[in-house]
Amino acid sequence: MVKLNKERNTGDQIASILLLAIFGYILIRACIEFYEIAWGTGIWWGEFSLKWGAVFFVFIVFCVLSWIASGFVFWRQATLSGWRKRIVAFREKLGPFRWLVAIILLGFPVWFLQYTPWGIVFSGLYFRLLLWVYVALGLAIFLKFGKPLMSWLTILVSLLLSSSVFSIAYSLINVSDYPFSLGWSEGNRMWDYSMMFGRHLYDYPADQKVYVLIDIGRQFIGGFPFIFPGISIRVERLWVGLTTIIPYLLLGFAVFRTDFKDKKLWILLAFFTFIILKQGPIHPPLVICAFAVALVWRGALWFAIPLIFITGYFAEASRFTWVFAPGIWIVMLEFSGAILQNGQLQKTTWWRASVLGISGLVGGYYGPGLMNWVQLLYSSGEIVSWVSTGAVSISSITSSASVQPLLWYRLFPNATYGMGILLALLIATAPMSALLVYLFVTKKWKLNTLQKLTLVLPLFAFLIVGLIISTKIGGGGDLHNLDMFLIGLFFTTVIAWENGGRQWLSQIDASPVWIKGALLLLLVIPGIQPLSALRTFNNTENINQLVKLKDVSDKKFLDLLLPQERAEEILEVIRREVDLRKSQGEILFIDQRQLLTFGYIEDVAFVPEYEKKILMNEAMSARAGYFTQFYSDLESHRFSLIITEPLRAPVKDRNFQFGEENNAWVEWVVQPMQCYYEEIETFKSVQVQLLIPNQADVDCASKLPVTLILQD
Repeated sequence: MVKLNKERNTGDQIASILLLAIFGYILIRACIEFYEIAWGTGIWWGEFSLKWGAVFFVFIVFCVLSWIASGFVFWRQATLSGWRKRIVAFREKLGPFRWLVAIILLGFPVWFLQYTPWGIVFSGLYFRLLLWVYVALGLAIFLKFGKPLMSWLTILVSLLLSSSVFSIAYSLINVSDYPFSLGWSEGNRMWDYSMMFGRHLYDYPADQKVYVLIDIGRQFIGGFPFIFPGISIRVERLWVGLTTIIPYLLLGFAVFRTDFKDKKLWILLAFFTFIILKQGPIHPPLVICAFAVALVWRGALWFAIPLIFITGYFAEASRFTWVFAPGIWIVMLEFSGAILQNGQLQKTTWWRASVLGISGLVGGYYGPGLMNWVQLLYSSGEIVSWVSTGAVSISSITSSASVQPLLWYRLFPNATYGMGILLALLIATAPMSALLVYLFVTKKWKLNTLQKLTLVLPLFAFLIVGLIISTKIGGGGDLHNLDMFLIGLFFTTVIAWENGGRQWLSQIDASPVWIKGALLLLLVIPGIQPLSALRTFNNTENINQLVKLKDVSDKKFLDLLLPQERAEEILEVIRREVDLRKSQGEILFIDQRQLLTFGYIEDVAFVPEYEKKILMNEAMSARAGYFTQFYSDLESHRFSLIITEPLRAPVKDRNFQFGEENNAWVEWVVQPMQCYYEEIETFKSVQVQLLIPNQADVDCASKLPVTLILQD
């Protein structure tokens, strides 16, 4: 026992030194960031203004005192016992009002960073981390009740809640009534969503199909608000933001439903689900599929079989690479979550896992063919063979991997995704993986050989598929293509939680220091990216002061949205050009289609062809057949006006973000368009360009892609 205590004390001392060093590093970097803000504001002392110079030096003193105080906390706790007693006494006097203090602490960073101009000024990561440290500690104090100032569990809860709040706030960062697109495809994506329930918004024949580059699942989920007439762009953006929050929480509530009796724990586990899976992020339809699988797990077969069949179909209809995911997930849960008898699985477990797994696979593999058969039977009265159509899923998966180039270098650090897929995945999953291995090695979580295989083999398959898809041109910018693996790893964590993990966490104080560190990282890592991204984009009256504090040469570098009056002026120019030219030919919105969706541009016939994302997808696949018709329409000047993003023609290499995608866009889209059409207006502030037919007699053959010229 003495030896164990010695080892634990040694471990605690090493951890204390490491934490003190990390805290000191954050303090130093935060001071450097503050200096870069304050320097250049005046001439009181050097380039400090009196106000900012004074604030900077106060901040330096605060940081030094903070580091000294942290040293006392780690090695001279008795010295601070009086302060601890005063804080505890103050907390007890507050009674239920301590919850109000906790809420204020929790909401302050979001308000300060995302809803005031200070978020633009204090954009440095280390200043924000320092802010998080103090918010988390304050929250841990006011969440506790009783004599101890705080505990390991309240620290974990405070990190979980604050990380969740950062992620929720970031998910809603684009909620505004700004009429123009807030990202490369944000505006057109809302047009995609509208096509399922809002087709009536466009002047286009109802009996003609419109192709959109988005799956049925995302159309349904993202487009649901269009059921209601007259929704605004703000409401749709709010809804889209909520779809990146609510499905994760629903999954957490469903998969941890055995903890329902402890309401606080149940809610915290739902937030845990949210922050862990949001690291992908994972598209809502697949999260909904995982939610359905969680409901099926341990559910009555009369309910579970049809639901898992429908879930398999919905997964395939949403994205064909998800075809097998629900069936495999339910097998993982049923087998590995089962209670063993003498180290063996019961026959009922084999029966349930087999029936549900097959139902999910059949739903995904044959469900689309069955639905097509039903539609044909309903529409024509003729019975057609549908069984063979399921093979499309397999052939689609294999052929898709070969249609577009695979950029293997994106697995490693690169310009498109700084850390690279492998390192980013390691950072996102290492803490959870370490905890799972610890629980297994210490026998707090017991599995037989078959249960191990039903976890390891699917995870390995999901990992390989996700890595391959991540290297396809157009991908590799985040971890969303590893969605099946991330959900599979999360389900593995759920199984571990129910089979020893819950009891272990309740006794976390007795765990090794490195495991406590892994647990902290598990909750901290998901919060870093959203915390670093919180800011306002709204224009402010103090814009000149912001320019000075950010040390930029022009306000355009602040990346603020245009004032409402200026945005309306640009809209008026677009409306005027549309009205002027719609009698001369068709009006093509390659980009900014949300202007039609929400009625900013009215009384114009809709042209569904040649949407920006579709053009990009075809360009990355070098589909000469598709572009032959596009070039013919450009050459014949079919369109009297084209609304697009500003066309730029620089050729880039892999040292630039999405260099290969840029080059495909330039080769297949930009150069031909710049030859056949000419610019009349460009609004860089909203990324809009207006093009009209080039009246000069030019030969554009040399501007067409080499692949197309060779084929001709």
